[in-house]
Amino acid sequence: MQDYIEQRVLEISNYILETGATVRQVAKVFGVSKSTVHKDVTERLPHINRFIAREIKIILEKNKAERHLRGGEATRRKYLAREKKRQEKRKKSPVSEI
Repeated sequence: MQDYIEQRVLEISNYILETGATVRQVAKVFGVSKSTVHKDVTERLPHINRFIAREIKIILEKNKAERHLRGGEATRRKYLAREKKRQEKRKKSPVSEI
């Protein structure tokens, strides 16, 4: 394994341990794809440090179990924002009085 890949794997692993971040969040922070993050922590990390790999696996399983909750919350925020925008639009539109 090339040195820069091993270094990235360790940096990603430490970040996940410190923050409990999801694969998507880690990919965004490190500027790599979700596939790369996933491969780094599930395939490469066990060859580098199996103890850290076990800890990461627990965090990833927790994130996966909570995934449906985050998705539902995102949908809720989306519709709340849409409704708020509609209400603001109604306030701004001139009301004609008879």
